[in-house]
Amino acid sequence: MVYDGDCNFCSLWIHRWRQTTGDRLDYLPFQDPAVPARFPEVPRGQFEMAVQLVEPDGCVYGGAEAVFRALAKHPHEGWLLDWYEHSPVFAHASEWGYRVVARYRTFFSALTRLGWGRHVDPPTHNLVRWAFLRALGVIYMVAFVSLWVQMIGLVGSDGILPVKLAMASMRQAADAQHLGLDRYRLVPTLCWFKATDGFLSFQCAAGTTLAILLIIGVAPARCLFLLWLIYLSLATVCHEFLSFQWDILLLETGFLGIFLAPLQLWPRPSCAAPPSRLVLWLLRWLLFKLMFQSGCVKLLSGDPAWHNLTALTFHYETQPLPTWIGWYAHQLPVWAQKPSALTMFGIELFVPFLIFAPRRLRRFACLVLVFFQALIFLTGNYCFFNLLTVALCLLLLDDAALKALLPSGLRNSRFLEKAERTGTQWNASLPSAVQPTPSTPLATRHSPRNPRKWPVQITVPLACIAIATSLMQFSAMFRSRIPWPKPMLAAYAWLAPFRIFNSYGLFAVMTPSRREIIIEGSSDGVAWLAYEFKYKPGDVKRRPRFVAPHQPRLDWQMWFAALGTYRQNPWLVNFCLRLLEGSRPVLALLEYNPFPQNPPRYIRAVMYDYRFTDFATRRKTGAWWRRQEQGLYLPPFSLPAQGEPKEGRHL
Repeated sequence: MVYDGDCNFCSLWIHRWRQTTGDRLDYLPFQDPAVPARFPEVPRGQFEMAVQLVEPDGCVYGGAEAVFRALAKHPHEGWLLDWYEHSPVFAHASEWGYRVVARYRTFFSALTRLGWGRHVDPPTHNLVRWAFLRALGVIYMVAFVSLWVQMIGLVGSDGILPVKLAMASMRQAADAQHLGLDRYRLVPTLCWFKATDGFLSFQCAAGTTLAILLIIGVAPARCLFLLWLIYLSLATVCHEFLSFQWDILLLETGFLGIFLAPLQLWPRPSCAAPPSRLVLWLLRWLLFKLMFQSGCVKLLSGDPAWHNLTALTFHYETQPLPTWIGWYAHQLPVWAQKPSALTMFGIELFVPFLIFAPRRLRRFACLVLVFFQALIFLTGNYCFFNLLTVALCLLLLDDAALKALLPSGLRNSRFLEKAERTGTQWNASLPSAVQPTPSTPLATRHSPRNPRKWPVQITVPLACIAIATSLMQFSAMFRSRIPWPKPMLAAYAWLAPFRIFNSYGLFAVMTPSRREIIIEGSSDGVAWLAYEFKYKPGDVKRRPRFVAPHQPRLDWQMWFAALGTYRQNPWLVNFCLRLLEGSRPVLALLEYNPFPQNPPRYIRAVMYDYRFTDFATRRKTGAWWRRQEQGLYLPPFSLPAQGEPKEGRHL
């Protein structure tokens, strides 16, 4: 490869290509006195016009074709040359683009500095993958432990919605419809085999154990598959309580993470094969989809609160579980809340496009998105959603950027140096199936021995399905009438129960007022005492608390129940029945039981309107909330007395 040695832009990119092609290609500046004598058949003007690739057989290629043929010397970089040779449109566009860049080298050199900095070496992602998989392990552990302590009260045999009864109904319906094995796809859960309280707890325990193994680094691909399978199993049978955005985000992230993880039983960054770039970009696409769709649904919903930028004037107050910092954020004046909403739209609608930008801009996007998640975490409790989004943001970095964030002592450790060096060697090495020979580059001889990678026969179809389903979801979001082929629609419907390719969008339509359901019991039907939940608003003097990354599933569902009626939320009636029965697992989900000795005779639910207080009121009364009764949500009812027929129960 002969290039212009006086051009900074050329020298910068030649340095990067040298890292990619290794010793398979020599690079010479045409200013070298030996070049004219070595290549007399190529006029000097041709060297000055464009880079020239001289093959051993004497063939000479220039411009974009020379670049693609040079990169194709690396076994994994031949796709651009394939496109060039098989697509006249791509070939023509490439040569036109090369001429434009060559004509305005100074401008594009400045763009390169802006996008990549002083170094354009091919990035490695061994350390990034190592950090991401352990972050994913921590999130899985939090999710399973959080669910473990609530599982029996939510869906146990004496819980609000017993899984045993639900599975019996599903089994009966599947038998009636002669579904056969297809029942396991339509309702993908391990509870087909057993639906006891012990087996539910066992699944949580197994998930926690597998998450710890993933953090340690034992068989990450296998652990991730089992983690995804168990979480899908529980999310399927606990649909009423595990259907939040972060639950499906964890399932999609965990599924894609399987194909990012090394296949070895005990991989280390210093000896594992580098992660699949295709899967890495699929996870980046997931982050883009999450953020961009969240911004789009707000605008497309038609909610005037988003259109006039007033949503944040009541969002901190009406969100499901605000924090005490959210109370202070609510006190900000309108002139501060509107710019905040506008900034939020900028972050969700424009910053995600930097995910596909060069290295420096991706780092900037990572910084902005992490800062955005930190603000959300401080003002509201959204389970492990913020942690999971930050984990996805890690994938916007490369090893060099991640290493720069570490303390100097750890930054210079042998562990990190070996990992980074291994990744660089892999970028310039041949596939491990090629046996070293005297002519094999040195980097290849020192590559890890027979490291296994996910084959392209798996990752390429995975990418095609992910992109196709995403396009269908975007078209549905924008209400376009694209006539998708029936096989695509059938495949989308077939995959839907597994929740591996999802659409996202939080707070599309805002709730301008906060309605809270207060559950009350009575022994005589006259004096009523309130049950206190652990985290949702109740006592007006109780300060809003931080609870994330734990999610109190019942407290969250109470917020959603207040948006409708008790007839639309039959689980809430079941919850009240369990209180009348004195169910210990259900009572364990609450902070305070006003009937510690015997269950109440009657139960009811009262609706209140809750509002944040202001500074003056809180100084005077100590109350964080003020509330006003709105009426009954659920009329008083009771269980039949002993010997009384079931018709004696009244509602």
